[in-house]
Amino acid sequence: MNEPDLLYEKKDHVAWITLNREARRNALSMEMIELFLGYLDDIAASSDVRVVCVTAVGDKAFCSGADLAGGDPLQGAKKYAELLKKMADCAKPLVAKLRGHCMAGGMGLMLACDLVYAAAHVKFGAPEVKVGLFPMMVTALVMRNAVRKKAMEMLFTGNSLTAHEAEQMGLITRAYDAAELDAKVSDILSTIAARAPLAISMGRKAIRAVEGKGLDESLDYLCDQLAALAATEDALEGMTAFIEKRPPAWKGR
Repeated sequence: MNEPDLLYEKKDHVAWITLNREARRNALSMEMIELFLGYLDDIAASSDVRVVCVTAVGDKAFCSGADLAGGDPLQGAKKYAELLKKMADCAKPLVAKLRGHCMAGGMGLMLACDLVYAAAHVKFGAPEVKVGLFPMMVTALVMRNAVRKKAMEMLFTGNSLTAHEAEQMGLITRAYDAAELDAKVSDILSTIAARAPLAISMGRKAIRAVEGKGLDESLDYLCDQLAALAATEDALEGMTAFIEKRPPAWKGR
């Protein structure tokens, strides 16, 4: 029996979503997008999952973009946008691990994650202008993450970036030698999974909520969120564990 083009596994508080279409450079099909949306629903309903890792099989391509051949291009674009919005609204932090190149729509998938770690040989790019198109949905995420002038140079030329350049302009969190990437990401995932899940979830929601707001409005909102968080069982457990010099036992409430 053939494996699905998008793999899903939950282990040790981590949900793994793996693009499994190496022969097509892990291009996103409509079926894969639908599966991804369903996995995000399951993650939202799973109290055991504390962090999500998005990755891909192989070391040639993380994702080369969308492969929506045979379908309505507009409907495909809308479904892709739905995926990016659902990733943004996910209550759990998303971590991307890239062992292969990331292009076109793959850039949006990567940038929808909160943290991005890549092998040093990985290239990044949005080459759509070379074929008369423009990375419209990807642009929304690029401009929210990268240095503006550098981002526009990438979008207007279609030229690719090295992992070092992507790190310098804020597209990725950090680049590592390929041999150490797995261990580094594993450490990050374990660390996040060991932290207070409700605090991280509320913090992620708060970060998204204050994007684009003025300072006064942001501070008022965040003050209310801090008060709500301080009243949770996890906040009490965290302080108690600190005083008693023991690891906290998080309940997620």
